[in-house]
Amino acid sequence: MNKYLIAIGMFIAIPVFAQDADWKPSETSTITGRQLEVYHHGVKPEWGYKEPQQDTFIVVHPKVERTNAPLYVVLHSAGEDVHAAVNCIKTVGNHDIYRSPDDFYALYLDCRANKDKGDWWWGAPKSLEENTDPKVLNPVEKRMLDTVRWVMKKYGIDTNRVYLCGNSMGGSGTLGVGVNHGDLFAAIKANVPAGVIHVASRMCFPPKVRPADFKVSDPPIVIDYSAQNDNWSKNHELFIKAMNDRKYACFFYWGPFGHANNHEKIMAVNDLINSFDWLSIKKNEPYPVFSNASSNDPIPWPKDIKDTKSGQINAFFRWKNISDTERKLEISLFLVSATDLTTSFTIPKEAEADVSLRRIQNMKVQPNAEFAWTFGSANGNVKADAEGLITISGLTILTEPKTLVVRSK
Repeated sequence: MNKYLIAIGMFIAIPVFAQDADWKPSETSTITGRQLEVYHHGVKPEWGYKEPQQDTFIVVHPKVERTNAPLYVVLHSAGEDVHAAVNCIKTVGNHDIYRSPDDFYALYLDCRANKDKGDWWWGAPKSLEENTDPKVLNPVEKRMLDTVRWVMKKYGIDTNRVYLCGNSMGGSGTLGVGVNHGDLFAAIKANVPAGVIHVASRMCFPPKVRPADFKVSDPPIVIDYSAQNDNWSKNHELFIKAMNDRKYACFFYWGPFGHANNHEKIMAVNDLINSFDWLSIKKNEPYPVFSNASSNDPIPWPKDIKDTKSGQINAFFRWKNISDTERKLEISLFLVSATDLTTSFTIPKEAEADVSLRRIQNMKVQPNAEFAWTFGSANGNVKADAEGLITISGLTILTEPKTLVVRSK
């Protein structure tokens, strides 16, 4: 048994409210050659818990200590607690999504210790139709976000490279908390998320009605892989449609791999799940959103869930930022080529898609402002929408990169 697990078993938990956020590790050990610190403390009153309880989180250091490192945040499934989730990283094939790169810090959060008090990552209503205020976060959501920010400050994390992921219930929490916190997370990845009600509630996706004053930061880029033969994947058609219609960036992969967490087994069914380098995304860089793409496969939800075909949404689109100035944005758009990606899927040589631009850093974009654009030999004018989002419809994207240039008029 790992040294730190023995030490935790000997630790006597006294449920108290945390007096301040100057938490100290209760145990230090190593795992897979990396330093590990266990934090165990009470909760903060501002999180809104009705009674005192214990919280535990674990920080795993980079294999070689470094400054300004990225942070990999993990939400465990309902069948585990934080200690079991960390223990998974010792074995390839055991919840592979939990394993962070060696040069990252990793933060493992817990919600199982207080499950009898409703402290679950789901943090959501029981149905899509239930009326809840999307702006009112549950205690578990407040605790999670506060802990992430504390760890970022404590360990000097690169604020533009914070990533969230989770499996099953943790995948539901990843979508539910992550999508509406693009101000914090650069990108998020959900392994067989156990439902989309949480994210639908937080983002006011249909059938909920979006309030007129509903506003969120540009969301992180979302990666989701789910199985049509997994009962937890219900309502994914509503989630994917809402992400497309709202012009939120989403890479979605599916196939009949069930409620799996072993990447090798999943990739035998859909080998695209790790094809997009989500950990290279930076929060302070523009990114394109591809919607209504001609290269997308028809999803099997809700009527064809017995279909055994694997498929993808937006899997082959790539980009490279060139410049972002006060009056002009340049970004190269292209399709990944067969020489750069080995896959059982047929990679298209061209695809048509609507392209929206998010997280623009320097070019000034006011609602309803007009812009001129060029893309290869194509050109035109476009007006930003009421929320200040620029969308250029019907671009033909090839494996050969072409530069999209958007200028203020």
